[in-house]
Amino acid sequence: MTADRSDNDDSDAFPADRRQFYRISDRVGLEIRRHAADDTSPASPFDGSLLESLRAEFRRLDQDVRSQLTALAERDRLLTSLIKSLNGKLDALERIMAFEQNPLQPEDWQTVTLSEGGLAFETDTNDYDVDDRLSIRLTLPPEMFQPLATARILAIEPGDNGRYRVHAEFVDIHDNDRQQIARHILRWQARQRQNE
Repeated sequence: MTADRSDNDDSDAFPADRRQFYRISDRVGLEIRRHAADDTSPASPFDGSLLESLRAEFRRLDQDVRSQLTALAERDRLLTSLIKSLNGKLDALERIMAFEQNPLQPEDWQTVTLSEGGLAFETDTNDYDVDDRLSIRLTLPPEMFQPLATARILAIEPGDNGRYRVHAEFVDIHDNDRQQIARHILRWQARQRQNE
């Protein structure tokens, strides 16, 4: 597993302004759904159920709690600490329930290059084209966060092993999902420092 400041390995192939996020190479759960050519914003490509509205409500409530904790921290540190712990417990319960509801198969786990700005992954077939839009759901261990994003393919490169390397940037990602990726990267870095 490696870490780098850029979003890809070939510095000449991509614009320099994309290298604003720290990237890591990590094994994650990766689910991909291609958008139809005329569909730039599919409703819910992964489950399409009532759970999406519940998840949106959960995110809204989580943001409310986080914003109110800042004001509460100034007045009562002990109560703030308790509420943060309860909020963390609810977050863990949400991840457990989400993962139990949709367990990933072994083939859904692969090593990707990941940053807050996008990802690169390998595929067996060259079924993708540059500028294709993909709906992506990641499962980030060990926390089991499941951020969702829409990505646009920037480049497809043939690999040495007969596979293809797909480079994509996130073009539509909820701020909370981007923060989950950022926290995952920070935790990954901390684990790497502990192992050194």
